[in-house]
Amino acid sequence: MNMPSFPSYFTPKRFWARLGSIARAAGTKTVYSALLLYYAYERKDTPAWAKRTILGVLGYLLMPLDAVPDLTPILGYTDDLGVLAVGLATVAVYINRDVRDRARAKLGQWLPDAAEADVQAIEDDL
Repeated sequence: MNMPSFPSYFTPKRFWARLGSIARAAGTKTVYSALLLYYAYERKDTPAWAKRTILGVLGYLLMPLDAVPDLTPILGYTDDLGVLAVGLATVAVYINRDVRDRARAKLGQWLPDAAEADVQAIEDDL
């Protein structure tokens, strides 16, 4: 079985377009997790191995077909959130205050009514 190369699905342009278009449907946890990973990827201090991990995780989010179709009500983004959670746990040490602040600011633009409890739950897991 050939596995897709998830990093090949990632480009910054595709990331911003896709995440912006799914923000409401995907919810606070998914969007905030993706933003944390993206901004950690942008840090020059994040090592190459961590950047490759982030590319794979974000590539999975951007991939047109995944384990649970994103159009499926309620369950559609659960697989994405699971993959994002593993990615966050793997690179958590590179998610500093600046990354969190940038992610929160962007989340506030897209989801002004984002649940603080959901944001805090992600941060508590880091």
